[in-house]
Parts: sequence; C-alpha cells; structure tokens
Amino acid sequence: MRLTHAAAKPVKRDLSAEHLHAHHEGDAGGHARAEPNQRVLVLALLLTLAFAGVEAGAGWFANSLALISDAGHMFTDAFALGLACLAQIIARRPPSERHSFGFGRAEALAAFINGLLMLALVAFIAGEAVMRLSDPEPVKGGTVTVVAVIGLAVNVLVAWILSRDTSSVNSRASLLHVMGDLLSSVAALAAGLVVSYTGWMPIDPLLSIFVSLLILRSTFSTLADAYHTLMEGVPRHIDYVQVGADLADVDSVESVHDLHVWEMAPGQPAVIGHVKVASLGDWPAVLDRIRAMLREKHHIDHITLQPETTEHCASDNDEMRSRKPARGHHHHHGHGHGVHHH
Repeated sequence: MRLTHAAAKPVKRDLSAEHLHAHHEGDAGGHARAEPNQRVLVLALLLTLAFAGVEAGAGWFANSLALISDAGHMFTDAFALGLACLAQIIARRPPSERHSFGFGRAEALAAFINGLLMLALVAFIAGEAVMRLSDPEPVKGGTVTVVAVIGLAVNVLVAWILSRDTSSVNSRASLLHVMGDLLSSVAALAAGLVVSYTGWMPIDPLLSIFVSLLILRSTFSTLADAYHTLMEGVPRHIDYVQVGADLADVDSVESVHDLHVWEMAPGQPAVIGHVKVASLGDWPAVLDRIRAMLREKHHIDHITLQPETTEHCASDNDEMRSRKPARGHHHHHGHGHGVHHH
C-alpha cells in the first residue's frame, strides 16, 4: 500500500490593521491616558450648551451685547466639554489601514477650528461694542439681570458637577473654563443692574468688551495647544534635551541620535530614535531599562527605538562617504551625532 503525503498548507500570516497595530507583551500598552467620568462631562455639556442657547436668544431679545458675549463664552466652554467627550469616543476607535495611529488627533483639529470660530465671534462683538459706544442703543436691563442671575446659577451648578471628578485632567481643565464663565456671568449681571437702576447704556458694550477679552484669552490658549499638537511639537510637560540625556545615561548606552518626541494625540506622548550600544546581545536588557526610565521619569509609554553598534555606524558612514555626492545641495542625515536637536 502506497502512502501519499499531503502537501503542507502554508501558514497564513495575519496582516490586518488590528494585528499590525496590536501591542505584544513588553510593548507600550493601551496608550494610557486619563479618562474622565463621561456621565459627568455629558451632564455638564448639556447644561452649559442648553443655557448658552437660551442666553443668546435672551441677549438678542434684550438687545444686550453683554448677554450675547456671555453666551459666546459659554459656547466655548461647551465646546471644551464636547472635546473631552469626543476624546473618549475617538480613543475607542481602532486604527485602520489608512490611519495607523488612530484618530486621537481629531480632538486637536476640532479645537483649532473652534478657536478660529471664536476669533470671528470676538471680532463681531468688539465691532458692535465700538458702534454702540458711539451711538448707544436701549437695553432691557430687567431681562438682562434675570437671565444673568440664572446663568450664574447654572455655572455654579456645572462647576460643582465637574468638581466631583477631580481625578481627570480633562475635567479639571473644563472646570477652569467654567470658572471663567462665572466671571463673565457676573459682568452680564452688573450690566443689567447698572442699566436697570441708572439707565447708563454704555455699560453694556463696555462689559461685553471685557467678556470678549476673556474669550480671547482662552481662545489663544486653545489655538496654541492645538497648533502645537498638530505640528507634532514636543509635549509641553516633557523636556526634550533631558530625555536625550537620560537615555544616554542608561547603562550600556553609548550614544543617542535621531531622537524625536511628539504626541500622537493629546495625552499620548511617543518617542522614536536610534540608540548605539556596544553589543546587540545586550539590547533586550538595555531596552527594558530604557522603557522603565521613560515611563517613570517622563511618562512616555509608546517607545520605538532602533539599536545600533559601533561597527554598524562605521559601516554606514563608510558607505555614505563612498557614494558620489549629487549635484547641488546634498543633505546628509548621518548617524552617531549624539542627541539630534530641533
């Protein structure tokens, strides 16, 4: 009886986006980031957004720029709360074939667009205020006072809700926004009281300019942070030069170069670079020490480093020198130059 051997079937490799992005044991885990209590943020968002709409309508009815500007300030806070919620939803979306880093940077993009819209709102309020200072218009002081008191109460309630979730960076940042809202509500209340008891109309555009300056301050801060993230800047809480120095101080590390530190998304710092070691056989132990140091000292958990040896760097330099330089400007991205400063 003749036995036939079936041809062995080739093992299929999993090359899906999920598999390629998956982190194996020892890799950076789930890109840890502080997650706020979503129910707290949603409740604060709904309260802020609902009253901002009511206040904007009341401001138009009462012909009060102070109320309209206060509503604009509340809209900026509602947007900040919305971004915090959006960050949680986006963080759950898995990377795809077209977006291997995921979608976390959408938060920064949305914040940048919101900042531009707020600049347009400030320009509108400032222009209207200047016109009303030269030609005052009647304002319904009683309506302004009542709505401002309600707005003050809403802001106090939202601040209390957010203060219950102090473990989250997003909640604490949103709480700071709401504290600014309290100040703008006080300004709107002052405008309503002055108009009601004295009839001095210029107080409304004057205080609306004050509130616009509050909006402008938070808007510039938002734009700067969003721009920094979108341009892949080094996270503000991380010292780039110190990261390089700490890497070079790790046992068995001879030098570090081509080092880059950035944020894949707000709250998700990452580092890539080349590390020169005496022997590649030491690399697993060296990498463990590097990971522990970066997580403990700099809170970086997404780490991609390429090991090199002295012989490898020398052979690379010899190969580069043996090549004929191209005509015109020749850019040499060499190895072994220590920490690469940007």
